[in-house]
Amino acid sequence: MIIRDLANVKTVDWGNGLSARFLTKDDGVGYSLTDTTVRAGTKSRLEYRNHLEACYCIGGSGEVVELDGTVHPITPGRLYALDQHDPHYLVASEHEDLHLVCVFTPALRGDEVHSLDAHNSSAY
Repeated sequence: MIIRDLANVKTVDWGNGLSARFLTKDDGVGYSLTDTTVRAGTKSRLEYRNHLEACYCIGGSGEVVELDGTVHPITPGRLYALDQHDPHYLVASEHEDLHLVCVFTPALRGDEVHSLDAHNSSAY
């Protein structure tokens, strides 16, 4: 059994926020679980080429924007899943951080960070 507290897990500054890595590849469960904060007013172009990701919003607000311009508002209680390695923009609202619980499969190593660029997707 694995028991962890937020105060005792590795937290990574991934570029436009923080990601507390509760479960990683070394834990051997086949997926990762993160507690992720996206800083207010930020916009991140992301694409997970090697992972599928599901995110559940537990606080704040923002949106996920597909590259074709389709906007999906994100508020507490809403989940979004990137089941096709979907390139997208993750946007936190101007007035508050966006707080997500995220699951990745296969599991993250735990030290990944984004290389953020307005014209190219950051991928890992």
